[in-house]
Amino acid sequence: MMGKAADLSELDRGQIVMARRLGTNITETARLVGCSRSAAVSIHEKLTNDGDTSSRLPGVGRPRVIKEKGLRRLFRLVKQNRLQPVAQLTAKYNTIWSNRKCFGTHSSADTVGYGTLQQTSH
Repeated sequence: MMGKAADLSELDRGQIVMARRLGTNITETARLVGCSRSAAVSIHEKLTNDGDTSSRLPGVGRPRVIKEKGLRRLFRLVKQNRLQPVAQLTAKYNTIWSNRKCFGTHSSADTVGYGTLQQTSH
């Protein structure tokens, strides 16, 4: 069965791009990869127009609980108070910055705990 452009792996996409750069025609390229001719054309056009062959849509998915600026502030708070329990850090974090626009909503102990473990353990 011939693959659609959305079903192709990054390896297949890369093979299409390289085959086209080496001068292989679209029909031969599609046959080499095992996809439809229209899928090969679609991948090649995406590369020439956008510079990217991925099919990921921007802004898809759940919004982050903590925005980038809030995350930086969280790391700063954790560094300053390394010995405090996660519950105390969470309470402090929520009271200090809960009204600022850098946070989607207030955080839970799980959010602060995850950020704490990920960034301060290095």
